[in-house]
Formats: sequence, C-alpha cells, structure tokens
Amino acid sequence: MKTFTLFITVLLNALSTGFFFAWSVSVILGTKRISDLTYLETMQHINKEILNPAFFIVFFGSLITLIITTCLQFNNKVMFWLVLASAIIYLIGTFGITAFKNVPLNNELDILKITKLSLSELKNFRTYYESTWNHYHNIRTISSMISFILLLISIFIKK
Repeated sequence: MKTFTLFITVLLNALSTGFFFAWSVSVILGTKRISDLTYLETMQHINKEILNPAFFIVFFGSLITLIITTCLQFNNKVMFWLVLASAIIYLIGTFGITAFKNVPLNNELDILKITKLSLSELKNFRTYYESTWNHYHNIRTISSMISFILLLISIFIKK
C-alpha cells in the first residue's frame, strides 16, 4: 500500500510539475508575441477551460496524495521528513500561490469587459496582469519542481 501510494504521489506530482514547466516554456513564450486584446481573450478562455477533471485530479491529487504519503512514512524518519517537506512546499508554493495569487488574477480578468477597453487600457491591464501572473507562475513552477525533487530523493533513500 505504501509503495503504491508513493508511486501515485510521484506520478501526480510529476504531471503537475510538468504542466507548470511546459506552460513556462511554451504558452508564456507564445503569448508574448500576440496583441493585447488577443492575449487577454486567450487567457480568459484558458482560465475557463483549465477547470476540468484532468487538471483537478493532477493538481488536487498531488496535494492529497502528498499528505497521505507523509502520514504513511512514520516508520522511516528520513523519508518522512523529505515527503513532509515536499508536501509543505507544494501546499504553500504551488497550491497556495495558485489559490491566493493566480486565481484572483484570473477572476479579475474574467469580469473584465475587454472589448469595451481602449487600446491604452488593454495595454495597461495586460502589462499588470501578465507580469504579475507570470511572476506567481514562476514561484509555483519552482515550488513544484522542488517538491518533485524531494519526492525523488525520498525514493532513493527509501531503503
């Protein structure tokens, strides 16, 4: 049971980390090349479409299985501390940043009537939104990577 739970935890965490990393090296780079209106429209659509079962399973599943895996590791102190550190980093740096920083920005964008904004207003909002959102995205991506690395280390010291 412990091994299976650890496997699922590592898999979900790897998928989450991969998602955030792939976003950083593809979507962010691609959206830098489009107009302000297109960028804001694109992000509005993405923010709606990301709310799907596959994303929820990976994003929330990583956190849930990290907590369960931490609880199952009491007999192995080194592994327990590594998995606990991984869980805390994911909770604060990935989940927390997403919930309390990126999602509020997404909600702010969602209610914005972008077709009614002037070119200047579009540019100003995009500059604010994109720079702030990407800053927090970088934090959650790095946090997710650190969480994943700690899980990998915990596997290697398991025995």
